[in-house]
Amino acid sequence: MNRLSLASSLMILGGITGLFASAQSSPNGLIQVNLINDSTLAVSNGIGNQRVTLMNIECGEVATVKNKGKSKVKYEMVTGKRHHCSNSYSMADYILENGDTLTVKAFNDGIAWSGCHDYKINVKDASHDWLMTWTDSYEGFFPKDRNDIAKDTRIGYPSLFEFNNDMFMLLSESGLDRFNAASSMYAGDNRNIFHICPDGSENGAWQVAIIGHLADIVESTLINDAALPSRIDDTSWIKPGVASWIYWANNHGSNDYGIIKSYVDMARELRLPYVLIDAEWDEMKDGYTVLDAVNYAKSNGIKPMIWYNSSVGWIHGAPGPKFRLNTPEDREREFAWCKENGIAGVKIDFFSGDTNMNINYMVDLLECAARHKLLVNFHGATIPRGLQRTYPNLISVEAVYGAEWYNNVPTFTDMAASHNATLPFTRNVIGSMDYTPCAFTNSQHPHITTDGHELALTVLFESGIQHLADRPESFLSQPQEIKDFLSELPSAWDNTVLLGGYPADYIVIARQKGSDWYIAGINGNDTEKEIEIDHSRLKINKKAKVKVISDNHDEKSWLIKDADSIPTKIKTNPHGGFVIHIKK
Repeated sequence: MNRLSLASSLMILGGITGLFASAQSSPNGLIQVNLINDSTLAVSNGIGNQRVTLMNIECGEVATVKNKGKSKVKYEMVTGKRHHCSNSYSMADYILENGDTLTVKAFNDGIAWSGCHDYKINVKDASHDWLMTWTDSYEGFFPKDRNDIAKDTRIGYPSLFEFNNDMFMLLSESGLDRFNAASSMYAGDNRNIFHICPDGSENGAWQVAIIGHLADIVESTLINDAALPSRIDDTSWIKPGVASWIYWANNHGSNDYGIIKSYVDMARELRLPYVLIDAEWDEMKDGYTVLDAVNYAKSNGIKPMIWYNSSVGWIHGAPGPKFRLNTPEDREREFAWCKENGIAGVKIDFFSGDTNMNINYMVDLLECAARHKLLVNFHGATIPRGLQRTYPNLISVEAVYGAEWYNNVPTFTDMAASHNATLPFTRNVIGSMDYTPCAFTNSQHPHITTDGHELALTVLFESGIQHLADRPESFLSQPQEIKDFLSELPSAWDNTVLLGGYPADYIVIARQKGSDWYIAGINGNDTEKEIEIDHSRLKINKKAKVKVISDNHDEKSWLIKDADSIPTKIKTNPHGGFVIHIKK
């Protein structure tokens, strides 16, 4: 999975004319941005003349190129796939004839570019793609090879493309601030051409292309590498963690004190740090108020989080509380009330897309919440675009077709396994993803993923706040080994390593926390699959204790065993999965 194996690449970049043949290279020399025909930047990856061209950026006539040298970025994350992050890049300005300046940063695992207007990209050599039709909540599937996309269809980020020699490119965006609208792609005249446009008259931020083999894509922190540095000096109060969550099983349960109480009791027994009190807590029944529930949680050592309607998206017919955060005065009053009453964070839902109004509002919410030391989880909102680095109190973002869809329509039942095996290569690459995993029982519509598959999602899917979806009685009836696993589960990681997989087929990921490693794998297929586990890239203590949890072959019980070493193969049931916990 090392990009250096690209020496066998087939395509040799040719026909380079214009200002210079090789305008820009990444510090490691793998990524090149070449000016061809004075108006197109060709992005390629490889060694020497043996390289794969991944994308042409057709930006217009270039008058001047100013190379600005090389630089490094180094920082720490509170949430995410890696605690210590670093990258290197070269930077150049391409001055266009129309007066625009296209700035390009060539990182060791991709590029970021900004400043070009009314332009298109061409991925003509892509062999496969995984594209999601845009929605304002980014809740959709990533089907493979949608050849029937009509011209001007809006495509939501991230977008994954495959090329020869197991080369991949993931397109997305980073570095949003108050003055930006978020960008997306629009289908052009054929399946290879896309126009990139911000949602409004404001400028977009940094467009990003993560480039490499699948391991390079999954393990990349480039979205945050290209983002603005943290604006929060003291992050010691920001604590990622696992939460019990009421909505999935009960829909309207957050207005019922008795139901909230049962989820607090579950969190206490499983030693989870958080409970989320979801929508309609402003309509508590039987004479209770939300503060009764908040105080019960605190008295049991559980930190409560509560839900708000953003009141800019779905308003009429939507649940409340509404219109409590829309003005600076209201936000200050509401968040001060949260802090005063020991509420740890807020889940804010139902935004209205990628416009500058939405982005500006989200920044307002994050800054106000940070002043009151509140965690923030955005739902019904746009994807992460680097804001988790800029505002580390942004603990997670939904922007995913997740487990709550078992509540809504029957579609998810048959699609979930392959969809789940696609998300680590697409949506979850770019930032925390509040999918709300791990349901052993059924919601309004049944699931056919196995218990092993569901448990594996708690490791496969990275989210700074990991909401467990199922009922208290379901979790508390599990074997003690399962309950212990959930009690010890981290939700922010020191390192992440892809051990194998392919979108929709299967995936195996290893994540490190301290001296412990967690390995999780799922089968996205309708048939049995033997999954190989190549853990040669992991640094494992030879005296470590290994516990393997998987589905029994009858799919109705667990197979739990201690092992002397990490298994090299595990046979999974249809829609099955497993976890391996390696303790020092």
